[in-house]
Amino acid sequence: MDRHGAHAPRPPGSAGAERERPAAHAGRALGHGRGHGRRGGVPRQPGLGLRHRRGHPRRRRLLRPGLSVRVLVVDAIAPAGVAYLRERGIEVDELPRAAPETLHARLGDYDALITRSGTAVTPELLRQAPRLRIVGRAGVGVDNIDVDACSRRGVVVVNAPYGNVVSAAEHTVGMLLALVRRIPDAHATLKAFTWDRSVYGAELFRKAVGVVGLGKVGSRVAARLRGFEAELLAHDPYIPESRARDLGVRLTDFDTLLRAADVITFHVPLTEETTGMMGAAELARTRRGVRIVNCARGGIVDEAALLAALESGHVAGAAIDVWSEEPPRSELLRRLIGHPRVVVTPHLGANSTEAQVNVAVDVARQIVAFRDGQLVEHAVNIPVGDAASLAGLRPFIALAERLGRFCVQLDPEHLERVEVAVAGAVAESDAGLLARAVLAGLLAPVVDAPVNLVNAHLVARERGVAVAVSRDDETHGYGSLLTVTVHTREGRKIIAGTVFDGQPRVVRMRDLNIEFTPEGYILVLSYEDRPGMVGRIGTTLGEMGVNIASMHVGRKAKRGRAIVVLILDEDLTAEQLTAVARAVEADFVRLVRLAPPGA
Repeated sequence: MDRHGAHAPRPPGSAGAERERPAAHAGRALGHGRGHGRRGGVPRQPGLGLRHRRGHPRRRRLLRPGLSVRVLVVDAIAPAGVAYLRERGIEVDELPRAAPETLHARLGDYDALITRSGTAVTPELLRQAPRLRIVGRAGVGVDNIDVDACSRRGVVVVNAPYGNVVSAAEHTVGMLLALVRRIPDAHATLKAFTWDRSVYGAELFRKAVGVVGLGKVGSRVAARLRGFEAELLAHDPYIPESRARDLGVRLTDFDTLLRAADVITFHVPLTEETTGMMGAAELARTRRGVRIVNCARGGIVDEAALLAALESGHVAGAAIDVWSEEPPRSELLRRLIGHPRVVVTPHLGANSTEAQVNVAVDVARQIVAFRDGQLVEHAVNIPVGDAASLAGLRPFIALAERLGRFCVQLDPEHLERVEVAVAGAVAESDAGLLARAVLAGLLAPVVDAPVNLVNAHLVARERGVAVAVSRDDETHGYGSLLTVTVHTREGRKIIAGTVFDGQPRVVRMRDLNIEFTPEGYILVLSYEDRPGMVGRIGTTLGEMGVNIASMHVGRKAKRGRAIVVLILDEDLTAEQLTAVARAVEADFVRLVRLAPPGA
C-alpha cells in the first residue's frame, strides 16, 4: 500500500543507508540503439532477455545521452523538478492550464510530457504526439492517463509512488492527534474568545491503536505511533510476520482488531474487497467510544454507517481526509463534515511542500534515466513493443500472472516467500521475467499502486517478500511447466501450470494433479470424498440458478481427500458460498475471480 536522495524519505528498514538503486543496463527503457516506435517500446530489465527488432516508423526518434530532448510540463510542478531537467541538458517548456486544443497543437513537438491530475492523456491526445516517448505523472495515481493507449503506442508511463508517503503518514498522525486531543474544538472556542479549559481529550499512551494496512503509508504511521507508547495492532493479511515484528506491531485478524482498538486508522487501497470494509456491522463490533481515522481512500469507511454511529454515540469521533465524492456535495457528506465530533480536511494527506518537490524530482529523474537508456524504476506500464520476440513467451507470461492472481485469492494470508520454478522448453527462456509476472499477479490486487513487470521485484522487497527463481529438470510429462510455491504463515501452497494451444492451464494444486483453465468464476472446494458429493454440489448450485461450465476433481486415493474445482457461469454471494460448503461438509472453500484471457 506504500526514495531517493536528498529530496525524499527512505523506505522503512533502510537504517539511513543510501537507497539501493538497480544497476544501469545498456539499451533498456527504450534507450539508445534499441528500436523505434512501438517496436522499441519495451523497457529492458535485468534478465528479461527481450530482443528488439529494428524498425523506423516515420517521425519517431531514439533517445540517447546528449540528444536534445524536449519536455512539456503541464499542471505546474515544483520548480525543483524543472531545474533538475534543465541542469541535465533537457529543454523544458511549461504550459500550465492549457486548453485541450492548445495542448493538441503543441504536444507534437515534444518527446516527454509531465502532468499531475489536471490533464487527461487520451488516445486523441496521443495521436497528436508522434514524438512522444514517455509520460511522467508527478504523483501516484494515473487515473487521468489512458495507460493502455500509451502502451499500444510504445509510450512509457511513469509515476512517483514514494514522493508523498511521508506527508500522507504525517498528516494521518496529525489528524489522529487532533481527534484524540480535540484540538479543533479547543481552537474554535479560543478563536471565539472563550477561555474553556474543559475541552480536553485523551492520551494515546497505552491505548490500543489498530492500523489496517501496513504498506508504504501504514508502516510509517505505525513507526511514528510507536513513539507514543501505544499498543499497536495491525491487520494486513499480505504482510509476513517478520515484517510486522520489524515494525513493532502485533498482527491480528480484522475482527480482533475491531473489538480491541481504541483508535482505528485505515491504510489500504480502494478495491472491490476494501470498499465499505468498515460498514455498520463492523462498526457495531467495535468498542463503544472508538475513534475512526480515514486518510487513505474515500469509500473504505461507509460514510452513512459512520454518521449513524456518531449520532448514536457509539463512535466518539472521526478524522477524515478523503471522501467518496470529491469535492463533497451530497447531503449525507455535508452532515458528516458538519458533525461536531468529526475532524476534516480536503484530501490534503499527500500535499505538502516537500511532497510536491519529491514527486517533481522523482519524475524528472526517471525522464533523465529514460533518455540515458537506464532503468526506469517506476514504470506503470511496459509498452507493447516487439511482438515478434515476445510471441513465444507471452502465453507463459499470462499463465504466470494468472497463477499469481489465483494464489492470492486462494490463500490471501501473510505472504512471506515466493518460489518460481521453470522446467522443460520454457526453462530455456527468461525465468526472471516469469517470476516478475507471478509477483505482479500476487501483489497487484493488494497494493495501492500499479504493479507490473518493471517494478514487481521492488514492490515485493518493500513488503518483505523473499523471491527465489530456479530451473527444474522434472516436467511431470509436460513439455513446459511453471510451478509457483507460496510460503505464508499458514504453511506452503503449490500451484503449477502449463500452456496448451496458447492457453494457460493449471495442472497441479497442492499435492494433487488437477487440470483446468484459470478463467472466470472458479469455485474451489476441499472435502472428504465419498459417494454423492459431486451430486450435492450440482444440486445446491442448481437450486441457486448457478450453471456449472465445467468440473474438475483431484484426489490421491478413493474416498480420500479431494479437491474439486468448478468453473461457474455466475458469481456467488458469501451466503451461497457457505451453502455449497455446508452441502459437502467442506473444510476449505474459496471463490476465485479471474477475467478471461485478454479481458
